[in-house]
Amino acid sequence: MVINKFDEFLKITKKLNNIDIIPLLMGSVGLEVITSKSWNAQDLDIHVPGDKRGWEVAPELSIHNWMDIVNIMNSMGYRLIDLHEHEFFNEGLSVEFGIIDTLPSFAGVQLEDLEMQQHEGVKYYLLTPEQYLCVYNASSKDSYRADQSNNKDIRKIEFLKEAGFNN
Repeated sequence: MVINKFDEFLKITKKLNNIDIIPLLMGSVGLEVITSKSWNAQDLDIHVPGDKRGWEVAPELSIHNWMDIVNIMNSMGYRLIDLHEHEFFNEGLSVEFGIIDTLPSFAGVQLEDLEMQQHEGVKYYLLTPEQYLCVYNASSKDSYRADQSNNKDIRKIEFLKEAGFNN
């Protein structure tokens, strides 16, 4: 069964909205939404409110409303497979939660500059192409991320720059 990752994001987001969380769609799925280009997204990256210190905080404490999120994901058939990465898995799809509050220090993207989107009553944030460029530039300098992503970020940076988006 092929899962439409954006549709799955909207299903998860609708439940997050019910507990007053408006998430940020990150990663390749978000980039696909704004560029209308397939980036062969392997997973869903969803950022939610948390401690801006990020990795410095114990993983079970770093994301606000963590137990509520765990309960939502469990109710949708997902199982937590990696607490440190806040990663859930169900039917071939990995969903990872990150901390939206780390964006300013990590990539220089200010939270008040995020654009709220609405799709059939579901509220979420989506980065602009310029903000994606900031994130991918920062990610490309992160050794862990560079090792994990096999330099996919470089292709995305080149695409965004060629499309005329500069930060």
